[in-house]
Amino acid sequence: MEEKVIVYSPISEEGIHKLKERFTVVVACPGSSSFTRELSTATGLIGTGMKIDAAFLDQVPSLKVVSNISVGYDNLDVEELTRRGILATNTPDVLTETTADAIFGLMLSTARRIPELDRYVKEGKWRGKLAPSQFGVDIHGKTLGIIGMGKIGQAIAKRARFGFGMDILYHNRKRNLEAENLLDAVYVEMDELLRQANVVCLMAPQTKDTIHLMGRREFGLMTETAIFINGSRGALVDESALAAALESREIWAAGLDVYEHEPIGKDHPFLTLPNLVTLPHIGSATAETRFKMEELAIRNMIAGLVGDRPPSLINY
Repeated sequence: MEEKVIVYSPISEEGIHKLKERFTVVVACPGSSSFTRELSTATGLIGTGMKIDAAFLDQVPSLKVVSNISVGYDNLDVEELTRRGILATNTPDVLTETTADAIFGLMLSTARRIPELDRYVKEGKWRGKLAPSQFGVDIHGKTLGIIGMGKIGQAIAKRARFGFGMDILYHNRKRNLEAENLLDAVYVEMDELLRQANVVCLMAPQTKDTIHLMGRREFGLMTETAIFINGSRGALVDESALAAALESREIWAAGLDVYEHEPIGKDHPFLTLPNLVTLPHIGSATAETRFKMEELAIRNMIAGLVGDRPPSLINY
C-alpha cells in the first residue's frame, strides 16, 4: 500500500515537495469534504491543533504516524495512539529560545504598559509628562516565579537571572537541578511561589491535573502588585477568575499569549481590561522558527513511514 500523508495545516511549498518526493500528499483542511474523503486511506497526518482521539482514529484505520507541528501535544490522545500502534511525534527544542523571547517580551510589555502607552501616543493624547497613574513597574531585581521549569521555562529564567538580575523561584513536577545549579533557582511549593513572586509565569504542560491550575484561590494568594503571565496553554487558567482579579485590582496586571478558546470572541471580558496585555498565540511565530518546526515535523513523518525511529517520538 502506498503511503499517503494528509497535510492539514499550512506548510511551505518546499515542505510539500519534500513529502511528495516519497509519498502521496493531500493538502486538506479538517472538516472539508476532501479531508474526510482521504482519511480512510491515509497513513500519515501532519499539522497542528487538531484533536486526535479514539473517535477520530476510527476514521483513519491505516494511520501509522501523527506528526504534530508543535512542542505541546495535548491535542493527541497518546495512550490511544500507542494502543493502536501509531507513532506520535512533536517538535520540541527548535522553538525554545524563540518562545522564551516572546514570553519575556510579554512580561516587559505588561510591566511597562508598552501597548497601552503606544496607543496613548498614536491617539494623540500625549501632551506632556506622564501622570503617576500611568507609570509601570520595574522588572529588574525583582522575583520571578516560574510554574513549569521545562526547557522553555528555564530559558525564560536564564534571561531573567542574567539579563535582569532577577531572583528565580520555581515549582515543577520534579526538581530541576540544572536550573538550581546554573541559575540559583529555588524550588518552592506553588502556594509559596504565588505569595512571594513579583511576576508569576505559567509554563506548565496541559494535563488532566493542570486544567484551571490558576483559579480564584490562586490569584488571591498573589500580591496586589504582582504580574501574571501565561505562555503555556489557555486551559490552565480559569479565565473568569483572572478577569475578576484584574478588574478588582487583586493583582496588578497580566499578559497572555494563550486562551482557553482561540481566537477569543469579540465579547470576551479580556478585551475591555486595560491592565491586560493580549497576544494572538505568537510564542514560536517567527519565520525562522516555524521553518525549523516544519522541517523537524517532516523528518518525523519521513522516518516514521519508512520504518525508522522519528527524531522526536512521544510514545514508545
